[in-house]
Amino acid sequence: MSDSVSPQDGLGDLFRGGRTEGRSLSAPLPPGRIIVSDEGDGEPALWMSDEPASGGLWTRLLSEHDRSGLWPLLLGSSSYGDHEEFAPWATGEVYLRSITSPDLHNPAVLLAAWWSQYTEVDAETDPLSEAECMAVTAPFGQEWPGLALAGELQVDPDAMASQYAAHLLSRHPSMRIGLVAAERGADSLAVCGWDGPMNYTNDTGEIAAVVRTWEDRYGVRVVGVSRSELFLSVAAPPTTLDEALHIAAEHFALCPDNIWQGHKPYTLTAYAEHLVGFNAWEFWWD
Repeated sequence: MSDSVSPQDGLGDLFRGGRTEGRSLSAPLPPGRIIVSDEGDGEPALWMSDEPASGGLWTRLLSEHDRSGLWPLLLGSSSYGDHEEFAPWATGEVYLRSITSPDLHNPAVLLAAWWSQYTEVDAETDPLSEAECMAVTAPFGQEWPGLALAGELQVDPDAMASQYAAHLLSRHPSMRIGLVAAERGADSLAVCGWDGPMNYTNDTGEIAAVVRTWEDRYGVRVVGVSRSELFLSVAAPPTTLDEALHIAAEHFALCPDNIWQGHKPYTLTAYAEHLVGFNAWEFWWD
């Protein structure tokens, strides 16, 4: 890294094998520290600032990503009453051993399998009738519609990400800056050891594989993450309800709680209506 980053920041340690050739970072960083997984292997997962972030710094760090190799994340604290420790980050609750590379996963296969799992009806345990369950995912029911078509960019993806970062900080001013040695935002979710969707998958590499295809099809940028939330900006949102319904199906497959525990009525169609023209996708896993 460049001389503007003090040695004690340890940013070079974030790169596997210390491969920092050609990497530089000119943005001055606030005080911070390297976060190491509490799994005990001593492997650095990410760098985190000690104090709340600023949108201007996040934007500058994003603009330097191609040169630095460090993806910036806005990090939110846990919602379980332990804000003083800024869990899960400051407490080292990041896990690297069980997370595989996104390269190993086919997002279309993953989404189809999850859709099949979440639309399956168990008459003995499901509180809804089969007809009520099918109404949740209408018009598709149990039939996986396949991947949605790519959208058309309406704004520069990085510019949209910058706007959304400022908006996110206005809602959550305690969020901190994180830096992850990752080639793209989707990969940063796996590299940093985030396990937010653990009740649905213990391998964040699967989540990252899906987000990769959204980066390619919808100009998505990974802006922030908390213990169980994921915040994405979207530069090519759906412009019609039909387009939004197919994207909503992918959202349901990835994160059914967005529909099951979202705003009433708890249906795919109602959820899709909110996606039309909207430049941010947010996910929450129970």
